[in-house]
Amino acid sequence: MTQPLLTPHQSQYYAWLLSRRTASDSVEALASTLVDSQVDLNPHQIEAALFACKNPLSRGVILADEVGLGKTIEAGLVITQRWAERRRRILIIVPAHLRKQWQQELQDKFGLPGLILDAGSYQARRRQARQNPFLMASGPVICSYQFAKAKAGDLQDIAWDLVVMDEAHRLRNVYKTGNVIARTLQQALAHAHCKVLLTATPLQNSLLELYGLVSVIDERVFGDIDSFRSRFTAPAKEQAFAALRTRLAPVCKRTLRRQVQQYVSYTARRAIVQEFTPSAEEQELSGLVADYLRRPKLKALPDGQRQLISLVLWKLLASSTHAIAGTLETMAKRLQGLLDDAPDVSDKALDDDYEPLAATADEWSAHDDSAAASAGHERDAIADEIAELRRFKALASSIRDNAKGRALLTALERAFAELERLGAAKKAIIFTESRRTQQYLLSLLADTRYGAGIVLFNGTNSDARAQAIYRDWRQRHGGSSTDSPTADTRAALVEHFKERGTVMIATEAGAEGINLQFCSLVINYDLPWNPQRIEQRIGRCHRYGQQHDVVVVNFVDRSNEADARVYQLLAEKFHLFEGVFGASDEVLGTIGSGVDFERRIADIYQNCRDTNAIKASFEQLQLDLSGEINAAMLKTRQVLLENFDEEVQDKLRTHAQDSRSARSKYERMLMELTRVELRDYASFDEEGFDLQRAPADIPLGRYELPRHAGDAHLYRIGHPLAAWVIDQAKSRALANTRLIFDYDAHGTPISTLKTWRGKTGWLTVQLITVQALETREQHLIVAASTTDGEILAADDPEKLLRLPVRMQTPCNTANANLADNVQARKTALLNQIEQRNLGHFDQEVQKLDAWADDLKLGLEQEIKEIDRQIKEVRRTAATAPTLEDKLAQQKHQRELETKRTTLRRELFTRQDEIEAQRGELINQLEVQVRQRVEEQTLFTIEWELK
Repeated sequence: MTQPLLTPHQSQYYAWLLSRRTASDSVEALASTLVDSQVDLNPHQIEAALFACKNPLSRGVILADEVGLGKTIEAGLVITQRWAERRRRILIIVPAHLRKQWQQELQDKFGLPGLILDAGSYQARRRQARQNPFLMASGPVICSYQFAKAKAGDLQDIAWDLVVMDEAHRLRNVYKTGNVIARTLQQALAHAHCKVLLTATPLQNSLLELYGLVSVIDERVFGDIDSFRSRFTAPAKEQAFAALRTRLAPVCKRTLRRQVQQYVSYTARRAIVQEFTPSAEEQELSGLVADYLRRPKLKALPDGQRQLISLVLWKLLASSTHAIAGTLETMAKRLQGLLDDAPDVSDKALDDDYEPLAATADEWSAHDDSAAASAGHERDAIADEIAELRRFKALASSIRDNAKGRALLTALERAFAELERLGAAKKAIIFTESRRTQQYLLSLLADTRYGAGIVLFNGTNSDARAQAIYRDWRQRHGGSSTDSPTADTRAALVEHFKERGTVMIATEAGAEGINLQFCSLVINYDLPWNPQRIEQRIGRCHRYGQQHDVVVVNFVDRSNEADARVYQLLAEKFHLFEGVFGASDEVLGTIGSGVDFERRIADIYQNCRDTNAIKASFEQLQLDLSGEINAAMLKTRQVLLENFDEEVQDKLRTHAQDSRSARSKYERMLMELTRVELRDYASFDEEGFDLQRAPADIPLGRYELPRHAGDAHLYRIGHPLAAWVIDQAKSRALANTRLIFDYDAHGTPISTLKTWRGKTGWLTVQLITVQALETREQHLIVAASTTDGEILAADDPEKLLRLPVRMQTPCNTANANLADNVQARKTALLNQIEQRNLGHFDQEVQKLDAWADDLKLGLEQEIKEIDRQIKEVRRTAATAPTLEDKLAQQKHQRELETKRTTLRRELFTRQDEIEAQRGELINQLEVQVRQRVEEQTLFTIEWELK
């Protein structure tokens, strides 16, 4: 039987329920965000988002879940919630190589169009509007740490509603003067309303790192660094740790993988090593180019970038002769340009081939002292270098058969056999760092049995093969689903690989922002030296939703000692290629962004000429890593940041049930509301609807809810079409009406409503808006009574309003005697809000009290330290061997006593200043806690329950 359409009154009620602004302290508050997300959320992710949104007075939180638990999704929920609350000045700061991934995840999973700001887009926007480009975005702004530091002045000018910082462990040494980026960002973003820091390793080597990270969020959680040391790093650790854990509880949340295994199933990684030995010609080329790169002076490399470009050349040399041949020609042309006074075009050419160059340069921020080539007496040297580069290039071009390429064919056979054994689909993604190598691999595999199923994926995807797939995708999908042809092309290539492809050959662009859990074979044809990049690559396949173990293939040139040692270090120290979880967060956290580690590897290639030197350098690197991974600190982190499994699992079970219920309820309301408001525009079925006539500038076609939609448009609460539907229902003027509700038509018994069958009465709906704690929340009060004065208790009025309506007729009056019940419900609601806000207030007051106590302790500790020094001087004076020594000690003692007297006088003054500052802050909080209440009657109806 077809469900009756909602009446206008029910539609308006549903519209307000779907769009009202609520306090972010329950799963119900996140309901619209849950509906909008194109991802099956796990309860620990919802718990983390609620933790981040709980206290509106909080300056932010650290989300410190272990690697692989989806901190990006957690942050996405917080971002989407803030966006829904119209708090839309949102900044996301990430490592440069993660910018595109964040942009894609926000678009795909939450429908938010993030804007990446870098030097080029910044300047273009500045020229276009001559205003702060950070203010010109229509979605969250995404930028790298280096760019944020460079534009700190712009950041400081904006009252950010939310700042998210990914891989935030790079900020944990902010208390050290040498960490310029961290200190600059701390100052530039001090006024941000809320900061969310994401890191799996908030504590690596020292408790002071916790002090540093927390101070980035809020400088009033702890006192100064000296008081932190004296209070929390003293010998009596058990008591100090208990106090520190209490202080951290409101600001830091950590979930472990073992705690969520009932919700998240993990597959393993299986490593295959494919060895190969380059031909004599390949080894000759490598030797010649290596000797060239190690020369103290080179004319071919751009000024100030020798270290960075040398890294790229070492990588291309290991990639393929095709990659290095093109780059050698580029370098020769650059030198010829110096002789001919022609423009320098090499940087663009190199960037086109080695796609990670821009991100690597951004993170390295490399500057060295390469001297500029002069056009006078060095012309002969430049000419000689050009001739030499062209000899190298001729040798490279003459080598048609690469040993590594032949090894790839063998590796594919071995790996596909392993996939067959595992029961996985025969699909492989092959990663290379060079687009020229990508073309070589295409030609290598084109005539094999894999040729028909090859998909290329790179930074532009502008080749004829990719564009043909894109055109076919558009035709099958009835046009574009986004405003971005680039995003649509990426989606088309991934879909083609999933449905028809066998092998995807990808550059580093394929490691960012695409999900390939349907593929379980990752081949690192070129192996990055940055472990973070490797983890990112494998994470495209080894992720939530992967049903099979993931096979990871790496190539090792056993004739090259450095190549062999790099693989050994990545495999044995970082555990990237085998096991259930891949790289341990302890190790990845130790190396930060991986840039310094990558630089260390590059230095070894650059400076070590023989096997013994290479071995010694790698052993030293491994020793340095071992020293940084502190087992005692791992135990400390467990004590301070981890909760008991039972406590966590009980809470997660609750969130799992609540989130499913809330999402289901809100999805049902949205579709029921849409069915009535679009009845003249669309045809509906069980799965969604086909929009045949647009009520506004909205694409026609098929619409389905997130997580249900195949080729359809994603229909979300935040979609423009849903916004139109909701506005229509909310703005409609409603006449006095009598609604006859049909109990039996509901289908499911509602025991508390049975009592009211056969009764009539009145029902009213009021919108209560409460402004407090710099937030605005809206609540619907629904009250109902019978004609003989009986009051419908608890949530019976809401249940009544959701029943199918058998008939609606006009009525002359809506004389509902409900004032007392409405007032009682309103009083209870406001008391509940006040108690909740007082809890937030008390938490902030406790924080300020502890902060003030810390500062006072720091002052007292300074005096105690002088007391200790005075006692030491007295002991020294008592045993002084000469009168001169005694007099010197007496003089030093008097100086210390004078300093102590001065400090004692200052102590009271400074304590008074701290108390005054604390009092002023509490006064500000008291103003924020005060409630300002607005009331609006939406409608009153006469009701009858049949």
